[in-house]
Amino acid sequence: MKRLLFITQLLLLTIVMVAQTETDFSKLLKSLDGISDVRTLESPVFKEKYVMKIRQNVDGDNADKGTFGQRIFVCLRDINAPTVIVTEGYSASYGMFPRYDIELGRLFGANIVLCEYRYFDQSVPEPCNWDYMTVANSLRDLHHVRQTLGQIFKGKWISTGSSKGGQTTMFYRAYYPDDVDASVSYVAPLNRAVEDGRHEKFLAKKAGTAEDRAIVLKAQQEMLKRRDTMIPLFKAYCTSHNYQFYLPIEEIYDYVVMEYAFAHFQYGTKASEIPSLTGPDEPLFDHFMRVSSPDYFAYPNKYLPFDVQAVRELGYYGYSLKGLKKWTKVKNTKGYLRKIMLTPELRHYQFDPTLYKHTVKFLKKEDPTMIFIYGEADPWSASGVCTWLDCRKKANMRVYVQPGGDHGSDITNMPEPDKSDIMDRLNKWLK
Repeated sequence: MKRLLFITQLLLLTIVMVAQTETDFSKLLKSLDGISDVRTLESPVFKEKYVMKIRQNVDGDNADKGTFGQRIFVCLRDINAPTVIVTEGYSASYGMFPRYDIELGRLFGANIVLCEYRYFDQSVPEPCNWDYMTVANSLRDLHHVRQTLGQIFKGKWISTGSSKGGQTTMFYRAYYPDDVDASVSYVAPLNRAVEDGRHEKFLAKKAGTAEDRAIVLKAQQEMLKRRDTMIPLFKAYCTSHNYQFYLPIEEIYDYVVMEYAFAHFQYGTKASEIPSLTGPDEPLFDHFMRVSSPDYFAYPNKYLPFDVQAVRELGYYGYSLKGLKKWTKVKNTKGYLRKIMLTPELRHYQFDPTLYKHTVKFLKKEDPTMIFIYGEADPWSASGVCTWLDCRKKANMRVYVQPGGDHGSDITNMPEPDKSDIMDRLNKWLK
């Protein structure tokens, strides 16, 4: 036993010593201007992996407004391999997982630079002035990361992101078209208003099959018809989770029921998973809480930075009361995002369509080496470029829609010949 203890202690000491040993690559990272707090992370996937901070201006190129540290992860496979810059739209805390990797990293043996979005998690300026939470500033952050780490990684660069991260990939290419050699934007909406208007129509006529849509609507109606028995369950559930809301809880209940249709199709819930609509309350209630949790409408709101951007530039979706209004307390959903998601002091922001117009113009006029991937059943595809972008006369840019796909659609699950076409294009661009 003593020998085993000695061996264990020696092994732990060796691990600590390895973790503390500086490599040539880590020395390079630490030598870069603006890089600080470099820490080695465990990874069975990459040769070396680090988390660090990079100094960013709070407001564009104006350092007089202050600076903050943006958290980034650098994952090394081979310094001469392609490098993927992940344009995350939210927190990048998942980068801490030892086995973290992404599809493009695996497919192309690429290095990964994962960038946390400003105002999220470990990348929040102090003081937190929301006026500087703009897409333009977030893109300047990415440009600075690319310029800084481009001093080390000399191979081809590819930008990618999913959902809001996919939006960011799209905007990044539209505003800094020469920063990368290729881009893959996954399931990225391009909304034209705070309540875009296309998502409600998609949920009513295109999401899933007609039978699926009918079952989802019946489930929503049943939740509303049973509100006298469901509301006590809902209040108890919210109390047990310490949820607080800006609207009366009976109205929040209505929004949870309305949100259910979007959430159901977005994440590929099967109609067969819906409990019996003639059975007891609890199974149906528990199902709705799993698929359409009220924490989405609660505060403190961990997605507040996104909601601020949605109101100001990114846009969002609205809700339809068709087929439900007979049983709801809410009779008009217009402006719900401000009333439910934003703190009172942030509700003054107004939507600016400049970002939308610039991106549409860029994608129609230009032909970047860029791939868009959408899911056929994903409600976000209702406002995706797949609805209007015509690539037939373009040599490079392509849009692919995964049949029956949801918000997790990717290259690996794309059917042939689309999958081969995507891989051929990327291989050509990354040579």
